[in-house]
Amino acid sequence: MISLQGMTWDHPRGYDPMMATSSQFAENNPGVEIQWEKRSLADFEALPIEEMAGRFDLMVIDHPHVGSVAKNGLLAALDGIGFDRELAAIEAGSVGPSFRSYVFEGHQWALPIDAAAPVSAYRPDAVDTPPETWDAVIKLAEKSSIILPLNPVHSLMAFLGLAANCKFALATGPDRLIGKEDGKRVLEALSAVARHLPEACFSMNPIDAYEAMSQPDGPVYCPHGYGYVSYALDGFRERVLHFADFPALGNAGIGGSVLGGTGIAVSNLSKHRDIAARYAFWVAGADCQAGPFFAGGGQPGHASAWEDDHINTATHGFFRNTRQSLENAWLRPRHDGYLGFQERAGVFLNAHLRGEADASATLNQLDTIYRDSFEYD
Repeated sequence: MISLQGMTWDHPRGYDPMMATSSQFAENNPGVEIQWEKRSLADFEALPIEEMAGRFDLMVIDHPHVGSVAKNGLLAALDGIGFDRELAAIEAGSVGPSFRSYVFEGHQWALPIDAAAPVSAYRPDAVDTPPETWDAVIKLAEKSSIILPLNPVHSLMAFLGLAANCKFALATGPDRLIGKEDGKRVLEALSAVARHLPEACFSMNPIDAYEAMSQPDGPVYCPHGYGYVSYALDGFRERVLHFADFPALGNAGIGGSVLGGTGIAVSNLSKHRDIAARYAFWVAGADCQAGPFFAGGGQPGHASAWEDDHINTATHGFFRNTRQSLENAWLRPRHDGYLGFQERAGVFLNAHLRGEADASATLNQLDTIYRDSFEYD
């Protein structure tokens, strides 16, 4: 018996499809089993791959880690290992930049299995038509119970998402994150909503927000949070949520947002890299993504699932109604020091949105932290 060990993140969307697909894979490959462990979302967002590559054959990772991965050699490159046809098919079926988000320094370090970007969510019993512009979001915040996850990491994601939505120049070189006037406009837009939010929002992630919205007397609308298809399924929680594209700031139209999602990676230290790679390519392929992966509770990264009529009916149009946010999503920097920047920058943005720091000082701090992040690269 070949026993592979895998690590994923602790949410039904992250864990359940890995269990379901591993069971199917074991049926198709007698003598192979895959056992999965899970870690909290907070730990996942600060994933120490170097501590895990020796313990796990398979890892579900986030694309900002690939700079570190390419540098330390702990994950196996998935190109040029006998799966060229499968790799090309997965690339052709990529939703937005999901596939290329795992390409770094000429190699493919993971395969997209889950596609996500910040979108909007609403309770259909309370909101007939979700806002399409940020100005409409501000007006709704002034008179209704809305929610916006703004813990430090997601304060940064909201800032970057609105900036990308406006097509502002972001992280185009190592010297500056964003122009001062552009940054001030984004901070003003975020603050115009943040001042109407309950204090709890400043420590929330998207799961926290959707859990609150799913309660009978929960908030009615969330303008920005990574999409979670689980909450669009009947019976997952007491109230089903509907999802729509990320509302535009200004006249930019549907655009911006910040690519999220996950990929499946293979440890370079695994004793069973060949069979681990075979599972990785299968689970990222069209048939599995639109079949056992979605049926097992996953949020696929392949267009075959996003375009499927049955899947869209089952999720109240989740995939079709948020597709443009994914197609136009901005790809975060992936150099080795980026994750340190993300952690530190979010703290300063969170403080600003709480009213504890002015805009100029916050933007100066962001630029300083961003420049410092390249010292690790």
